[in-house]
Order: sequence, then C-alpha cells, then structure tokens
Amino acid sequence: MALKIIGAGFGRTGTMSLKLALEELGFDPCHHMAEVFLNPQSMPDWIRAADGHADWNKIYQGYAASVDFPGCSFWRELSEFYPQAKVILSVRDPEKWFESTQATIFSEASMQRLTSTPMKEFFDKVVWKSLPPDIHDKEAMINTFNRHNAEVQRAIPKNRLLVFEASEGWAPLCAFLEVATPTKPFPRLNSREEMAAMMARTSPADLTSPPDLARMQEIIRARMKRPE
Repeated sequence: MALKIIGAGFGRTGTMSLKLALEELGFDPCHHMAEVFLNPQSMPDWIRAADGHADWNKIYQGYAASVDFPGCSFWRELSEFYPQAKVILSVRDPEKWFESTQATIFSEASMQRLTSTPMKEFFDKVVWKSLPPDIHDKEAMINTFNRHNAEVQRAIPKNRLLVFEASEGWAPLCAFLEVATPTKPFPRLNSREEMAAMMARTSPADLTSPPDLARMQEIIRARMKRPE
C-alpha cells in the first residue's frame, strides 16, 4: 500500500485529531508518533532513514496516511517518493504551538527522562532533526516553525496541498480529499491538559522495561479506542 496522505505539520498542531479524522474518512491506518510507541521495533528503520538509507515501503507497510513526528521530519523525501500522495500541513498559532510543546512533549521533565532511555538515538536523529539545538529557545523554535511551514507551502503545488487547522473541522479536509462529510463530530484529542495528564502517568522513559511499555501501549490504545 502506498501512502495517500502525507502530513507535513509538526507535532502539537492537532495531529492526533487529524490522524483519527483521516482514519474515519477511510485513510486507515494513519501513522503517528503513537504508532512508534505501539511498535518500537520500527525505530531502527527510522534511524536508518535519518542516516540516508530509508526504506519507505517497509516503514509505511500497511499504512494509508502519515501525520505528526517522525514522518513530518521527512515531508520532502516522502512527497517525492509518493508523488501521487496529497500533503496536509497542519498548523496553529505559533505562540500557542510553542507553549504547548513546552508543557508537553518538550517539557524539561520529559526531556530529562528521555536522555537515559533506549529511545534517545531515535529522538536525536529522527525527531530533533527538524528543530533547533535548543528546543526551549522560544524565538528559535517559532522561527523554525514558521520557516518549516513556509517551506512546505513553497515546495508543494497548491493543488496538492491543504493548509489545515483542526479547529476548521471536516469541511476543508473532506473537500480537499473529495470524500463525504461524516455526520459525527470532528475528533478532538490530545489537548495540552490531556497530554500532560498522560505524560504524568507514563513517559518515554517507561520504555526501559517491558511492563512499563505495556502500560504505555495500553494508555495509547485506550485513547485511540483501538483494540489489542
């Protein structure tokens, strides 16, 4: 299966909501950072991709779409490898994006735990590759965020690209993908408060032992309403 949708937007731009929305629209399953936690055996493939030896067909085997990290770090490569795929750039207010990252995925506590885990190489090579050296530098982060979004919009033809805010709901997404609009509400998941609460219960450091990994996977599956 070739990817049909490539998400170019950074994490904390409504990507979990977008993942669930795409799956509801039939682009199922949709890859997201959560999938890496559910399938940690995929990390070496991502590291090889960062080293210039990507096997995209292997990485995305069985997936119809991709959003969030780590895929957004490779939006250019993916858009070239899958020339028929449409690209969705999820965005939000840059100030709010920065504040959200600092309270959740890039919080000091999360980063301190991460540095001593088996996932460190994966995050160093794959996730941080799109970000400035100091992810707590507000000016640098916002400049990087804006520059990334602008570059995607310069590189991808307008008829292939949707710049999307989760707050817009189904209408622009369904029009872009040429699919019917669902009657159910647009998914709303992974708010700052929800994410902080989840990280308080578990963190990337939990991957150092199988029982904790199982607990993290249980939480992720419950949040995505996915059976084992």
